[in-house]
Amino acid sequence: MQKMGFVIGIAPENIPEYKRLHAEIWPQVAERIKASNITNYSIFLREPENLMFGYWEYVGSDFEADMEAIAADPVTREWWAVCGPMQRPLESRAEGEWWAGMEQVFHLP
Repeated sequence: MQKMGFVIGIAPENIPEYKRLHAEIWPQVAERIKASNITNYSIFLREPENLMFGYWEYVGSDFEADMEAIAADPVTREWWAVCGPMQRPLESRAEGEWWAGMEQVFHLP
């Protein structure tokens, strides 16, 4: 199992809608995430900085293939088209990233 954390900004005016969408996540999107070996997926919001921290555990054996399956899913692409414009990617993110990856520096089992 691999623990993974990500961070992204959000436009403050979009926070209520973003929360509503995620409280009612489209079932097909949730199913695709689970089918791609992602578990314990959570998103946290920090205001007033308007930063979101995402965390998940990857339990598969081919991360790239699983991420490609998510990216190729038409319903997930629709979801991203709705949620993406609300987000504010960090300027410091790596090339090809939307949510900026984070290094795990501590874990207490």
